[in-house]
Amino acid sequence: MFCNTSTPGHSTFLLTGFPGLEASHHWVSIPINLICVVSILGNSIILFLIRTDPALHEPMYIFLSMLAASDLGLCASTFPTMVRLFWLGIRELPFDLCAAQMFFIHAFTYVESGVLLAMAFDRFIAIRDPLHYATILPHSAVAKVGAAVLIRAILLNLPGPILLRRLLFPQVSVLSHCYCLHCDLVGLACSDTRINSLVGLVSILLSLGLDSSLIMLSYVLILRTVLSIASPGERLKALNTCVSHLCIVLIFYLPKLGLSVLHRVEKHSYPALAVLMANLHFLVPPFMNPVVYCIKSKQIRQGFLKRFQQKRVDVS
Repeated sequence: MFCNTSTPGHSTFLLTGFPGLEASHHWVSIPINLICVVSILGNSIILFLIRTDPALHEPMYIFLSMLAASDLGLCASTFPTMVRLFWLGIRELPFDLCAAQMFFIHAFTYVESGVLLAMAFDRFIAIRDPLHYATILPHSAVAKVGAAVLIRAILLNLPGPILLRRLLFPQVSVLSHCYCLHCDLVGLACSDTRINSLVGLVSILLSLGLDSSLIMLSYVLILRTVLSIASPGERLKALNTCVSHLCIVLIFYLPKLGLSVLHRVEKHSYPALAVLMANLHFLVPPFMNPVVYCIKSKQIRQGFLKRFQQKRVDVS
């Protein structure tokens, strides 16, 4: 790589759309933009329902509102550059804006991972000790968990943009995606990136790695608790309360696994597929989370229908 700049923090990055499909970006981007719009509407409705319906002021739904908020933050972090690239054809992104986008994308991803872990713990408590569920997880404890998840995400991601400023980049660098990611930026640097790579690895291990391990441990404990229940009907009922959470855990982690495998195996053979997977990696969870909970949660459906019927009465 040829480095023709010696001033850190003054590089320009070029976003990448779908290689080989540049002439059809408008058409290709239509389903992606629709997913973004539906994600924003769905998560906003979830937040509104939980905020306005006292019946949904339980720990499980408060954690769900945190998940919806992080999904909205993720959409807000990725959607603007997608619109700029696909609809306006603007590829240029200055260093400071790129570093800021990188921070928010990773921070909201870590928040979502932490909330999924908190929801797994919530399901374990609800199944193991349902009589003391509200006592073990009062609103104050839920608020502290949410604050801890947010603070962890900020602290783990704060060193990234700061350390990037000490690196040398070409005056113009071409990114692999239509947004900025830490691994992508570090790979484009011309100077020593060992510290940046180490900080990025530690950040991932202390967030996604730790959370996924503890989520698996939570489900092992949940399975042990369920198997200790004598009644088959009660077992099925207990497991059914975990279905929604398990679905969104798989939706969150499986695209990451698929993208990781694709990057190592066939990234250069199918660059357009790699870009598509990278976009779905951030777009599918915010899109599917409201859908899963609206389908599986009777309380969410009832709250939505109640608000919809009330709106129709008011209009009439």
